[in-house]
Amino acid sequence: MFKNYLKIAWRNLIKNKGYSIINIGGLAIGMACFLMIALFINNELSYDTYHEKGDNIYRVVHHGGSEDLNDRWIWGNAPVGPALKADFSEVIEKVQFSGRSDVLLEYNKNSFQESNCFYVDATVFDVFSWPLISGNPDTALEAPYSIVLTESTAKKYFGNEDPMGKTVDGVGGRADDGLYTVTGVMKDVPSNSHFSFDVLLSMSSFYQTRPSIFDSWGYVDFYTYFLVDDNFNVVDFQAKMPSFLKSRLPEESKDYYYNISFEPLKDTYLKSKAARQPGITGSLNNIYIFAIIGLFILIIASINFMNLATARSMERAKEVGVRKVIGADKKGLVYQFMGESLIMVFLSAGIGLLIVAICLPWMGNITGKEFSLDNIINTKTLLLYFGTALITGLLSGSYPAFVLSNFKPISVLKGLVSSSPQGVNLRKGLVIFQFSLSIALIASTVIVYYQLGFMLNKNLGFDNEQQLVIDFNWDGQVLDNIETVKNELKSLPEVTSVAGSRTVPGSHFPAAGTEIESFEGSMEHFEPFLYEIDFDFIPHYEIEVVAGRPYSREFVSDSLSAMIVNEAAVKSFGYSDPADIIGKKFQQWGREGTIVGVVKDFNYMSLHEKVAPLSMRYSQYGRYISLKVKTSDMQQTISSIEQKWAELAPHRPFLYSFLNDSFNEQYQADFRFKKLFTLFSFLAILIACLGLFGLATYSAMLRTKEIGIRKVLGAEVTSIVALLSKDFIKLVLISILIATPFAWYAMNKWLNVYAYKIDISWWVFVLAGLMAVSVAILTVSYHAIRSARANPIKSLRTE
Repeated sequence: MFKNYLKIAWRNLIKNKGYSIINIGGLAIGMACFLMIALFINNELSYDTYHEKGDNIYRVVHHGGSEDLNDRWIWGNAPVGPALKADFSEVIEKVQFSGRSDVLLEYNKNSFQESNCFYVDATVFDVFSWPLISGNPDTALEAPYSIVLTESTAKKYFGNEDPMGKTVDGVGGRADDGLYTVTGVMKDVPSNSHFSFDVLLSMSSFYQTRPSIFDSWGYVDFYTYFLVDDNFNVVDFQAKMPSFLKSRLPEESKDYYYNISFEPLKDTYLKSKAARQPGITGSLNNIYIFAIIGLFILIIASINFMNLATARSMERAKEVGVRKVIGADKKGLVYQFMGESLIMVFLSAGIGLLIVAICLPWMGNITGKEFSLDNIINTKTLLLYFGTALITGLLSGSYPAFVLSNFKPISVLKGLVSSSPQGVNLRKGLVIFQFSLSIALIASTVIVYYQLGFMLNKNLGFDNEQQLVIDFNWDGQVLDNIETVKNELKSLPEVTSVAGSRTVPGSHFPAAGTEIESFEGSMEHFEPFLYEIDFDFIPHYEIEVVAGRPYSREFVSDSLSAMIVNEAAVKSFGYSDPADIIGKKFQQWGREGTIVGVVKDFNYMSLHEKVAPLSMRYSQYGRYISLKVKTSDMQQTISSIEQKWAELAPHRPFLYSFLNDSFNEQYQADFRFKKLFTLFSFLAILIACLGLFGLATYSAMLRTKEIGIRKVLGAEVTSIVALLSKDFIKLVLISILIATPFAWYAMNKWLNVYAYKIDISWWVFVLAGLMAVSVAILTVSYHAIRSARANPIKSLRTE
């Protein structure tokens, strides 16, 4: 019996090739999209799960600013780690990382500036599961100037040589320049880590250079993680913090707000809301969005399957009638049609799996993640995938099976079969549902594009066009001759302006404990961010001064006792008018003086965040030289600058970037989201169109004789096309009404992650509706025109 069902199912597939290709292809694309989204979500949820002790690893979150604002940072002070370990028995071990460092490493005239380096405690391998290929994990990072390289980094410097015991020359970073001894080689950090690195340097190297900051509760430059015992309760532990901080904080630190809380390692990537992270973070909202899209695509594909199967029911009505006359029962027919549905679904699932396997490298490029065949060819994934296919087949195949098996043989053989009103309404409801989702996705895609375009084109408050930035990483020789270097670079005809600074917009910057004179004359504590800049920085970047003046070489005191702040800082310090703060006293990091200027707020951080309070003070101790260039031949200009740099600093590589490119790197996750969202939205809409195509087929088939009569009575092709199309246009218009409030609400929630965002305009939904109507007309027109142009004699010959 099963063999007979299989044979009939196969013959039907072969007999109706067009129908089979559309049905199987649409479902295959839907299944492939569902699996790719599932792989992406699974990867996002897998971050840091490879650590054997991961359930027992926490990190410190530092709270500052004020109790009302409660700014939260992962980057914090050094003393908190040893103090927690000393005071609480439940803390088994602590490990601290420095802030990310850039170190120029050289071995045998092979040199690279490594930008992914951390100084770290020797206990790092006791806490985290980063296995060493060579070296002793207990002692590898104990001694000063010890270095552990990842496998790929070691190969870059040493090739096939054994790096163990060899020395590399290190310039820059948190420690004094010196020779580092390779004491370990570890496997590359897995890609699903909330932060990664290429080089680990012993924290004792940092300590040996600047021991005082390791006792300072006010100096911020460390990430603190700790390992706890199995009985650890984070709520109870948190309750102990007020008394802990009261006993540990020095008296001078108690004058301003400071608190700590704790995050489990498993929450660091997706759930952390703190700033100044050591690496990338994901978005739980985006996971929900893609999960919903994946589910929508699967539902749309299943609806298509049902509509297309039902559309063919009229063709098979006589087959059902004949089978019932010769003795087939309803149960047997249900089994047969369900079997055919399952065969098609599993064929679709197999093709979908092949599509995913082919698209994995491309998917990796879009998402910035690593996918391999191992991600899909494993028991867990295959069971989940084909289990989903089975459920999809049973659900989507059940309705057509029961519809077909319920046909009455006498009515069928007399040609009196017709669709029930309930069946027609159900199919219309499914199309409305499909197109509601599709219109919502179209509108959402337009909003995503509009928001990211707004971010790229927004006036940031400074000149970021054709700004070439040279990174010399605080090189001592360059700093000793910084004015000469700047003047020589400015002498190039293509260079119109040059400035030096510790940071540039979009890159790393510190916060500085600062005392500001209030209206009443008392000194109040704040922690604004800090830019250390030279005399030329503000005019070079064309930052507007709204009160006071910029730094000037004409004022000798500017280099010793002056400060400039932004408008956000003025408000934070309690002043409503920028002019009122001019002349007020400040104390910051050992420097005292008066505020001489206020600049207009400019977006020096991502547009995800509002402009924060910023202080700007003069310093020649910097890392970057910014060059404004004006040229029609950028490659030639870069070559000229590189040649000049080789003359000025032959010991340093020429490392440069364009400011607008480096600034926009902050939005890489947003750009990836846009690509994925657009791709899956397009595929969802495509699959929905196949459903409409199915319903158009069904409708045209039902009205074949009606169309024949109309043509005999003189109806034009255009009137018949309009007749067949208008019902579907009504369905799409209803879909627009349903989709608009849903999409508006969902995208408003999505836009809330941006401090600077667009207002959702009415035209977005008009555009989405017009696109949906256009797609619907194009989809339906094929069958409408075909039916309208058919020979009416063939339609009426059975009458």
